[in-house]
Amino acid sequence: MTVQKDLQKAVAAAESAKGTYATFVQSTDDQTSKQMFTQMAQDMDQHISQLNSRLEVVQQNQLNNQEN
Repeated sequence: MTVQKDLQKAVAAAESAKGTYATFVQSTDDQTSKQMFTQMAQDMDQHISQLNSRLEVVQQNQLNNQEN
């Protein structure tokens, strides 16, 4: 498996986790839990952003290598 495919799988997993956390926020009445899961979902946004940035670098490097 290529690094690009691994990164794509990691992005998908992170997006899935974010969705799960958002579901937990909606399904609980406990404010401490809501706050915790909200923070976890926000953390996943950062993870997704970092993974996508790395994926862009890998894709650009792949294009550059194909041009040479």
